[in-house]
Amino acid sequence: MNEKDFFKQLKALYLPIAYHHFEEGHSPSPPFMVYYTPQSENFGADNQVYHKGAQFILELYTSKKDLDVEGKVEAFLTEQQLFFDKVETYIDTEQLYQVAFYFAF
Repeated sequence: MNEKDFFKQLKALYLPIAYHHFEEGHSPSPPFMVYYTPQSENFGADNQVYHKGAQFILELYTSKKDLDVEGKVEAFLTEQQLFFDKVETYIDTEQLYQVAFYFAF
């Protein structure tokens, strides 16, 4: 599976989603998601890359702690057979919860 196919399938969760950020003034009401690739995760030897990979961060934003939506994202990642970790924080200035899912493929 490649990045393009994966994020097409992610739209099946029916949540607004954007790469890195929504344009100023076009941010939807929560819940919504943002994803980005902070770095590559390549495998190589003998000075060559044998398998190109990337680390992804998928951020879920909600106005209140929403275990149902969070569970849908977790179920989706599990269905895709992706190992993931997550970190949660509350953004005071935005009054939003952020759950960041870290995974690679």
